[in-house]
Amino acid sequence: MKIKFIGAAHEVTGSCTYLEINQFRILVDFGMEQGRDVYENAQIPCAPGKIDYVLLTHAHIDHSGLLPLLYAGGFQGEIHTTDATASLCSIMLRDSAHIQEFEAQWRNRKAQRNGEEPYTPLYTMEDAVGAISLLRSHKYSQKFILCEGVEVRFIDAGHLLGSASIEIWATENNQTRKLVFSGDIGNLNQPLIRDPEYITQADYVIMESTYGDRKHERPSDYVTALAQVLQRTFDRGGSVIIPSFAVGRTQELLYFLRQIKERNLIRNYSDFPVFMDSPLAIEATSIFLKNQNSCYDAEALHYVEQGINPLTFPDLILATTPEESRAINFDKRRKVIISASGMCEAGRIKHHLKHNLWQPQNMILFVGYQAYGTLGRSLVEGATSVKLFGETIQVAAEIKQLPGISGHADVDGLTKWISQIQNPEHVFIIHGESNVMDRFTAHLRNDLKLNAYAPYSGTEFDLLTGEILLESIPKPVQKTKGTARANTIYQRLLAALERLTILIRNSQGRTNKDLARLTDQIQELCNKFEK
Repeated sequence: MKIKFIGAAHEVTGSCTYLEINQFRILVDFGMEQGRDVYENAQIPCAPGKIDYVLLTHAHIDHSGLLPLLYAGGFQGEIHTTDATASLCSIMLRDSAHIQEFEAQWRNRKAQRNGEEPYTPLYTMEDAVGAISLLRSHKYSQKFILCEGVEVRFIDAGHLLGSASIEIWATENNQTRKLVFSGDIGNLNQPLIRDPEYITQADYVIMESTYGDRKHERPSDYVTALAQVLQRTFDRGGSVIIPSFAVGRTQELLYFLRQIKERNLIRNYSDFPVFMDSPLAIEATSIFLKNQNSCYDAEALHYVEQGINPLTFPDLILATTPEESRAINFDKRRKVIISASGMCEAGRIKHHLKHNLWQPQNMILFVGYQAYGTLGRSLVEGATSVKLFGETIQVAAEIKQLPGISGHADVDGLTKWISQIQNPEHVFIIHGESNVMDRFTAHLRNDLKLNAYAPYSGTEFDLLTGEILLESIPKPVQKTKGTARANTIYQRLLAALERLTILIRNSQGRTNKDLARLTDQIQELCNKFEK
């Protein structure tokens, strides 16, 4: 029985942890790295087709985004998660595949003009649909048998609709160990969704540390704080552009904006339009409504019981088509534009930044975490110009972060969460910037007297003996451009090799004609790439 740390080890994104229990191979999350890749990740220690199960904490792409790649490599097992997460993944993975294919088309037009090698998408829509077909959903708090010697339960983590901490009871050689994966732990008193539930017992805890060295600034009233930002911007003739995650943060903003309009908090501009410019966010909002009984908090349910949809209001305009999106920037009214992605790395928000960053009357309002190396992080840290679509754009608009609106628990919230678990043997810290992880680990050791450890990617640990099997050292990425993508493409190549090996082994008994044709095609392929 062992655990191997793969992704989000001294990094914030790309969550992935590998388990071996009774010879079953299990992944907890398989997420895409976003922003700058700091450390090289160890490879999953087997071909994708050898993985038996995936347990998924929630739908955000940095936790789920490589599941289609796993499928493309031959994975045919089961992906277990909560009901709401399965619904969200059905749209988010398709959206991610669309982005991959669209980027490949754009790059290939450019490559063709320059005589360069064609660009292959990380995965395709077919891969995404294949991964979605493997999803198996569960209700919160219902224990189920995953496989021989492994029982699982999903507990509400309060981070996103459907987000979960995962309890795993693993039995091997008549010895049982309980593992708890925190997932992303939610902030307290978030709008719409419930606060995180607490777990009281575990032998091993694997927990996130995104805000492990800081406390959130908490406005006494989020709605009033947001209204003040809108009022100030509208008074000077500008618009507020909000880069927002399509799933989670956008729905929270709609909830706040509805209250602003309901309470008439904006003077002189009460009929200001709000453009939701994200087809994914529009689909996600419908999933929020379908899961309101199992996921909404008491305040949101009170609206529902009164027959009120808490996520809509007058002057909310949904932009679905590219033409509707482009038209927004020709609308001269003072307005709010909510668009994805939340870190400004992709999506329609980049077009809105191009049209609005250079105008001093406007405001770019950030309401979520900005990972190291992203465009959003550069703007928050004071960039005076940025490059968008090959063009340098001056940053003249006001850049602001609205404090306190975070889906992640701060250091106090993380401390409260881990403090509920009585005397765990080991606490493994993941999912944070390297210096933050180190500080949070020291806090757990020194202040809570816990046996805390922040492993680097590749570290292996025996869960029965409690011993480190392999302590990996950090391997900084030498090249920042394209390295993460190159690593995942190489994984696909290794998976193809595994598949070819199985094909050859199973070819005994075929006709000589078929064997000769297969041999010739393999030789031809080798000759082509050895040139």
